[in-house]
Amino acid sequence: MAIKFYSHGACGEVTGSKHFLDIDGRRLQIDCGMFQGRRDETYKKNSRLPFDAKAIDSLILTHAHFDHSGALPVMFKEGFNGNVHCTSATRDISQIILLDSAYIQQKDFEIIQEKSAKHPDWNLTAYPPLYNAEEAVQTLKLFVTNDYHRRFRPLDGVEAEFRDAGHILGAATVHLAMRGGPSVGFSGDLGRAGLPIIRDPEVMPPMDYLVLEATYGNRLHKSIGLAAEELAALIHKAFSRRSKIIIPAFTIERTQELIYLIHTLQQEDKVPILPIFIDSPMAVNATAIFKVHPECFDEETIRRFTGNHIDPFGFDNINYVSSTADSIEINSFQGPAIIISASGMAESGRILHHLSRNVGNPDNIVAIVGFMAEHTLGRRLAERAKEVRIFGRTYAVQAEIATLNAFSGHADYGETVEWLQRHDMKRLKKVFLVHGEEEALAHLQEELLRSGVPEVEIVRYGSVYDLG
Repeated sequence: MAIKFYSHGACGEVTGSKHFLDIDGRRLQIDCGMFQGRRDETYKKNSRLPFDAKAIDSLILTHAHFDHSGALPVMFKEGFNGNVHCTSATRDISQIILLDSAYIQQKDFEIIQEKSAKHPDWNLTAYPPLYNAEEAVQTLKLFVTNDYHRRFRPLDGVEAEFRDAGHILGAATVHLAMRGGPSVGFSGDLGRAGLPIIRDPEVMPPMDYLVLEATYGNRLHKSIGLAAEELAALIHKAFSRRSKIIIPAFTIERTQELIYLIHTLQQEDKVPILPIFIDSPMAVNATAIFKVHPECFDEETIRRFTGNHIDPFGFDNINYVSSTADSIEINSFQGPAIIISASGMAESGRILHHLSRNVGNPDNIVAIVGFMAEHTLGRRLAERAKEVRIFGRTYAVQAEIATLNAFSGHADYGETVEWLQRHDMKRLKKVFLVHGEEEALAHLQEELLRSGVPEVEIVRYGSVYDLG
C-alpha cells in the first residue's frame, strides 16, 4: 500500500487548513479552510484552489471554524462532489458559518464599492465574493454526519473514528485505520481540559503517525480558572469608568464561553450588571445551535444549568442583535456596556464599525480573547499598534488593549505534550506539525522530541511525505 501525506495550507501559518492523504491513488482530504491575512493576498490565495478539487474522493471536516471549513464552497464550485464527513454539531455550525460567509463577502463587496466611489483617494479594492448563498447550500448537501466513537468508512479499506477534540462544539480528532497499512491521526484543532461548556480532549486510538496542530507551540497559557477573574476585573473597570468593553470574538465557542462566564459571574454576584450586546447574526444563530446540542456539554454545564432547566445563554441583561438598524443603535448607547461582535480576528463584519467608533476613546477597553493571525487587524491591536486602518481610514488607538490569554481554545505546548503522552507512545513513529507560525512550530518540535517522540517533522507547503 502506497500512502503519501501532504498539505496545501496551515504550513508555517495558522490559517487555511488543507491536508491530504493519497492512498494508492485515492485522495482523502482533511479540512478545507480559508486563508486569512492581508486582503489582497487573502483573495488571491482563496479564489483558486492549488489542487484539483474534482480529484478528491472524500473529505473529513474536523470542525466548523472558518479556517478549516470556509473554502468548501470553493471546492464545490471547482467540481468536488464527494462526501464531507463530520459530527452533527459540526454540520449545523458549518451551515451558519458558510451562509454567513457568503453574506459578509457580498456586503463587504458592496460597502467597499460604495466607499471607493465616494472616496477614490482611499485606493480601496473591492473583491468579488468567492461564493454565494446558493453555492453554500449546495455544498451542505454533501455533508454526512457521524457521532463520536462510531466508525465510518470515508474510503473503501479506510476506517475512521471521531474523538472529542475539546476545542469547539462538535470538534473532533480523526483516527484513520487503513487495511494493510498504518494508522494515522489528525488532531484538527486541539482544545484544553477545563474549558467551559464542552468536554475535555479525548485520547485517540493507537496510531503510527499523527498530524498535530501547533498554534501555541511556544506559549504557556494562564490557568483557565483565571479567565473568569480577568473578565470580572474588566467588567468592574468598565463599570467604574462608565465605558465600553469591545470584544472581537469568534461566533462559535468563544462568544458562548463569554456569555456562559458572564452569566456565572452574575449568578455568584461577582460583577455589576452591565448591558451585553451580542452583535452578530451568526452568533445569535450559533448560540441557538448550542442549545440543541447538549450531548456535547460537560458535566459542570449540565449540573449548573441544563439539569436545572436554566438557559446558560439567556438572561435579563443580554441583548442578541440581528438587524443592522439595531446594531447601529448600539453606537448611541451611553454608559457602561459589553459589546461582543464578529469577526474574531477583526477582519470583517460588524466589529469593524464598533472598533472604528470606540478605539480612539482612552476610557474604552478592547479585549483580545483569541489567537490573531499575522497581518490581521486583531493582530495589530494585540501588538498594541499606535494606529490602525479600518475601511481605508487611519484611527489612533487610544483605548486600553487587554489580552486575556486564559480564554484560548487551543492547547499550549505543555497541554499538547501532556495530551500526547496519554497515548500509546510505543506505537507512534512520527509526528507531523502543522497550523503554527515558525517559532511555535520549532519550539513544539523541541518539546515533543524531549518528551520521547522518536521523530517530529515540520510540514512544508506542497512537500510530500511517504507513510508506507
